[in-house]
Amino acid sequence: MKKRTYRLLCVLAGTVLLVTGALTGCSTSGKSGVLKGDGIQQTEEAGAAEKHAPKIDGLEYKKTMKLKYATGFDVYYYKEGYKLLDVHEDRQYLIVPEGKKKPADLDKEIVVLKQPLEHIYLAATSAMALFDAMDGLDSIRMSGAQASDWYIDHAKKAMEDGKILFAGKYSEPDYEMLIDEDCDLAIESTMILHTPKVQEMIEDLDIPVFIDRSSYESHPLGRTEWIKAYAAMLNKEDAADTFFDTQIEVIGSLKDFKNTGKTVAYFFVNTDGTVVVRSSSDYIPKMIDIAGGKYIFQDLKNTKSKSASVELSMEEFYAKAKNADYLIYNASIDSPINSIADLTAKSELFADFKAVKNGNVWCTGKSLYQATDIVGNLITDINLMLTDGDESGMTFLYRVK
Repeated sequence: MKKRTYRLLCVLAGTVLLVTGALTGCSTSGKSGVLKGDGIQQTEEAGAAEKHAPKIDGLEYKKTMKLKYATGFDVYYYKEGYKLLDVHEDRQYLIVPEGKKKPADLDKEIVVLKQPLEHIYLAATSAMALFDAMDGLDSIRMSGAQASDWYIDHAKKAMEDGKILFAGKYSEPDYEMLIDEDCDLAIESTMILHTPKVQEMIEDLDIPVFIDRSSYESHPLGRTEWIKAYAAMLNKEDAADTFFDTQIEVIGSLKDFKNTGKTVAYFFVNTDGTVVVRSSSDYIPKMIDIAGGKYIFQDLKNTKSKSASVELSMEEFYAKAKNADYLIYNASIDSPINSIADLTAKSELFADFKAVKNGNVWCTGKSLYQATDIVGNLITDINLMLTDGDESGMTFLYRVK
């Protein structure tokens, strides 16, 4: 604790300097590198389809977690309860079971997570529903969102009951609270990549940071399957498997939606007037496809980063989306629009859009981004939209008039 307290003083001093733009820092974590193992291990029973597990001196490989849709991570199991969580193009995390020690010669680039994890700071709001789905909220002690910001009933109640505390948003965490509450893991969204100094400061307190990259998945079930990464941390693999298999059945029941041929634009407008859409390989266009629609941007990529979000000028968006049959405004990021006037206030060009003229403008609810556990509901909503179905049966969408 003395070591953490000293480091907190360093972090707080660094915060002051950062605000003034003159951060010289107490220290940097030096944890940006990624290790992918110095060898491979396989077992005969693993089979040809088994992925190669990184070799870790002192540990004996056992098996690899089976994933059906997620491509952003893998989990490798070793004997005596050790697990390696490999987040692709990022870090590897060795999950050390309670009562065990990390291997003596473990590479310093591998982040150690010591079980039990019972004091998590969850700043990645999209992960809360996954923890809730496997009855894992007891492991979360701190949140990056306040009770009023949660649309997940169990999370909201846990905060109202004081079981989960507000520890500041991702960009401004309460470092003192993280220490006082013995935080053993900070789970961040990719937004933390825009504030790297905050990540360094948390790590300088000997608190490991895990970045949720589920938003990079190309299939909606790939995003949901990240529940298995968190299940590995909490030893709740069985609960996660049961939940995920149910979600597969839900999506499978939607496979008979017929292709309507109708085009859909999914977007929001930044304060600077640029329009933010999703790349064509993102999970949102896939949901539109499953629902029977066609995403208006067929070959759109983000050439500047790995993010699925793509910024377009209003003129670029207009040129492609003007004739889209439907517009869906993404209010899970921006504020909702409640009228066509709200939309045209962002740009007068919207008045010329086909969807606006035909009364086919829709908006998502604010709860959508947190609802990683019920992705099938949005697909159903989009299908109802495309087929003039019963709007009262929608979960996330509402018509803008």
